[in-house]
Amino acid sequence: MTLFLDSLWRAAAYCLHFRVILYSLLPLVVMVALGFGAGWFFWEPAMDAVAGMLDSWKLVNAAHEWLSSVGLSGLKAVLPPLVVVLVATPVIVVLSLLAVATLMTPAMVNLVAARRFPSLTKLHGGSFLSSLLGGAAATVVALVAIVISMPFWLIPPLVLLLPPLIWGWLTYRVLTYDVLADHASREERRELVKRHRPALVGMGIITGYFGAAPSLVWASGWMFVAAAPVLIPVAIWIYTLVFAFSSLWFAHFALSALQNLRAERDAAPAVLGPRLTEPEDATLPPLLPPL
Repeated sequence: MTLFLDSLWRAAAYCLHFRVILYSLLPLVVMVALGFGAGWFFWEPAMDAVAGMLDSWKLVNAAHEWLSSVGLSGLKAVLPPLVVVLVATPVIVVLSLLAVATLMTPAMVNLVAARRFPSLTKLHGGSFLSSLLGGAAATVVALVAIVISMPFWLIPPLVLLLPPLIWGWLTYRVLTYDVLADHASREERRELVKRHRPALVGMGIITGYFGAAPSLVWASGWMFVAAAPVLIPVAIWIYTLVFAFSSLWFAHFALSALQNLRAERDAAPAVLGPRLTEPEDATLPPLLPPL
């Protein structure tokens, strides 16, 4: 618990560092470009597809008729953009995490290592290709879980549990590997995950709940669609800062745990004492007599 809380406040303090704020702008630029590019090419087709799908549902048409009878007919035009943004939000969250993992996490780890662990030896137990493939595989699993769980989001308690759990698991899977890829060997990384898996998963879930904070911005975007060009970059930047904090938290925790692990192993021979050797006269006689 001491390591958990110590790495937490250090990560929060590092978020105020000028370099961290500057680094957060790079994924922001990438995500804004992708978001506006996707919106430019796919917004109208997506709106038409969703509107056509909703018009084909009798339950939705009945709801529209009831809203019109009480003077709320204008809500019919708000529903398609609501659905499009609701579906796009998890994708933007996942892409933000991958952008941070690819563009920011190495810089965050180097910053933490240079300031706190300059003498920690790099054993390079991971590779960029393994990180890319592992992150892609975990992302596919998370997206499938999000799609499958969406019907359960209509149940009030579950909507507060399922998305943070899924995003938290993805954060844990991606960042645990990335922050230890350069410094830890493969065996050390497996040992650290085995020892600290509950804490690491808990960190991922907590940061998953932090990632739900920009939903307020998305809600404003639904209410004021005209402000979406401004609100979307703000929401993406908040997501980026949340995941930057996640990278810093995992970096402080994992590198400190790695340092402790190596200190334990270095101290082990001294605790066991000198290795006993057999006396010289304890050797076995030769099988054949000398010539």
